[in-house]
Amino acid sequence: MFSFRRATHYQSMPDPLTKRNFKRVILKLSGEALREEGGHDNISPEIVEQMAKQIKSAHQAGIEIGVVVGGGNFWRGVSASNRGMERATADYMGMLATVMNALALQSMLEAMDVPTRVQSAIEMKNVAEPFIRRVAMRHLELGRVVIFAAGTGNPFFSTDTTAALRASEIGADAILKATKVDGVYDSDPKKNADARRFDSVSFVEALSRRLKVLDSTAFSLCMDNNKPIIVFDMMATDNIRKALVGEPVGTMVCADGASAPVERAG
Repeated sequence: MFSFRRATHYQSMPDPLTKRNFKRVILKLSGEALREEGGHDNISPEIVEQMAKQIKSAHQAGIEIGVVVGGGNFWRGVSASNRGMERATADYMGMLATVMNALALQSMLEAMDVPTRVQSAIEMKNVAEPFIRRVAMRHLELGRVVIFAAGTGNPFFSTDTTAALRASEIGADAILKATKVDGVYDSDPKKNADARRFDSVSFVEALSRRLKVLDSTAFSLCMDNNKPIIVFDMMATDNIRKALVGEPVGTMVCADGASAPVERAG
């Protein structure tokens, strides 16, 4: 693990939105993050509770929140297909895994008195509503958190793509991608001690540098529909809440990003 501290920006770099005014956002959570490292359970109630508390805090601040959660703590379709399983079947199994995570998050949020709806792209009426765009938007307008489950409902698409698609459909102001790193770097910080983190970067620059932000399909959707992406460290204290309410954390990828990495502190 490398330790980085925030450093002074290049003089030519503009102020990257010291306060981002979000009304409606999509929060993308990794399914693998719901599992405690070294633990035996696929879902850690303590981790889900910590996430739910931060979502509740942002919800109380008036932010309309849609959540897309992955299923990697249970199943990864790509990995299974690489081991010989038919890809479409493996992906459908992964979609079902996201439903379990969505229900766990819904249960925790509602225990905290946060009204929540789960909408599934695969119909399963006993546990979730079907995804209907206008219904989802109405839920958000009425102050409910909406958790989008089962991916896009189609194989060969990731939950990153689901986040980009749902953000475009519901008119979200941004996609907030919670990861295990504190932003986007010009190279892999785990392999390169001199890697530098971007505070803000444009879509064009991210594409030309082949920066790992989202998978290619999801990134194209965001660029075509001008949906800013904020990549941030979900493991840092209170970072989910900070990102949701618009405090400047991580890296913002947008149409007019500054495209200059901050200096790595020695």
